[in-house]
Amino acid sequence: MNMPQLPMPPARPEGRLLDVRLSLLDRQVLDVGDEPVGVVDDVEFDDAGDGVLAPGTPPPQLRNLVHGPILLERIFGGRRPRAHFDRIPWSAVAELGSAVRLAVEASAVPVGWLEGWLATNVIRRIPGGRHVPR
Repeated sequence: MNMPQLPMPPARPEGRLLDVRLSLLDRQVLDVGDEPVGVVDDVEFDDAGDGVLAPGTPPPQLRNLVHGPILLERIFGGRRPRAHFDRIPWSAVAELGSAVRLAVEASAVPVGWLEGWLATNVIRRIPGGRHVPR
């Protein structure tokens, strides 16, 4: 009895395959010295056009981790212009684990004025707010 030939699965693209929701979103970002930098709120990929890839087209590449003050948007609704968010280039990521570890110092990562102001004027005044708990 002749069995029908099943099509071969597509070749796996080079690089690392990630489930962004599980591996990146809402993960804390730490610099090379384990100082907290922020939290991954979103990611940016290469332009995928209308979102439908033709067969044989390479998958879009991850370009930036996006972080910024989106808590107010989640509470009150609305959307901020994308230009107001800070971007960390994917090339600066050194390791993925329970946190995203960067290969650069925190000073090399863009931090929005609101996050910097809150860290200086609010968080540091809270007992234990000057260091990462051990």
